[in-house]
Amino acid sequence: MIEIRRLHRQFGQTWAVNDISFDVPAGKVFGYIGPNGAGKTTSMRILATLDNPTYGDALVDGYSVIKDPDRVRQRLGFMPDAFGTYPNVNCHEYLDFFARAYGLAGSDRRRALDRVMSFTGLDELAEKPIRGLSKGMKQRLCLGRALIHDPPALVMDEPAAGLDPRARIELRDMINHLAAIGKSILISSHILTELAEMCDRVAIIERGRLLVNGTVDEIRSKLVPNREVKLRVLGDTTPIEGWLGQQPGISRVQVEGDSVRFAHNGQREDEAEMLRAMILAGLRIAEFGSHITSLEEVFMRVTKGEVQ
Repeated sequence: MIEIRRLHRQFGQTWAVNDISFDVPAGKVFGYIGPNGAGKTTSMRILATLDNPTYGDALVDGYSVIKDPDRVRQRLGFMPDAFGTYPNVNCHEYLDFFARAYGLAGSDRRRALDRVMSFTGLDELAEKPIRGLSKGMKQRLCLGRALIHDPPALVMDEPAAGLDPRARIELRDMINHLAAIGKSILISSHILTELAEMCDRVAIIERGRLLVNGTVDEIRSKLVPNREVKLRVLGDTTPIEGWLGQQPGISRVQVEGDSVRFAHNGQREDEAEMLRAMILAGLRIAEFGSHITSLEEVFMRVTKGEVQ
């Protein structure tokens, strides 16, 4: 549904986007991750036909942002990181304006307004001026604007920025629902724990270049090929350190207080046998479990913190 093909965007001597390619299938949530200035917003603006690539292309439902921008706009909803409002306009009037801008008329426009206001929970705030909305309600309104023409693809730039925990959870539920009904969603965020929970695939970029692209599990397995275990002991950690040092296939032993983390080249069944052997050896194990590398850890391993 969304395709990025060898995308480049140059500003002066700086390549804001430098040879990026990936695709987002229908009904999937794709996380777009990178530090500030990495090129996320630039490539999203190109997808939304608000900027042109230096070369390369981007397609939505098979239509090029260069050759068929009007068809792309009919098939894409764009939710920017900040959106403009108008003075003395209420929620219903705001969404009605954009419904008209997309060419909706008569009963089609009324149905679209009812559908979007019900989905975003704004139906009870239809007559409320936009200036009186909370941050969370303004984000819902911006999402409603992106959905008013019922596009099959959505691009969302930092939609959860500045939201309180409840508003973030509710936004995540709405995104999951939209994916479940078949919409393709490209979303950027700095809240990596939430992206890990909702995204089918992620791409990490830095300084305009694509560093990794795949499912979180695929990226984890490439970066951390061995399984990791984290355990906590009662008392001194010296005995467990000595025991681990005598075992084959154990590496990267790290001790922090009463917690010990290490990698091994076995499988989950080997971890069960390992725990049994520790207990039989008289080691006082209070907690034992596989350590799953988080998306935040993946991000820190892949990126270097460079800016341009």
